[in-house]
Amino acid sequence: MGKLSKLPNIGRVLEEQLNYAGITIVDNLINLGSKEAWLKIRELDESACLSRLMALEGAIQNIRWHDLSEDDKRNLRDFYNMQK
Repeated sequence: MGKLSKLPNIGRVLEEQLNYAGITIVDNLINLGSKEAWLKIRELDESACLSRLMALEGAIQNIRWHDLSEDDKRNLRDFYNMQK
């Protein structure tokens, strides 16, 4: 596939963070999944927040993160809270 910034929710800063984490193409992100990608970003940036995790999942699903299902949002919130 191609540039990560072509996906919804992925701006310049998040794309740079993904690149620094070794995630440089869309297929890498999809295969890794939002949780693992977020953990890699969090190793580089302790301020990685729940919104960033949801943005990654939305990018994988090719939707704005606000449009994630309530089940997906709940699952991501639970994962995020377990990482604190």
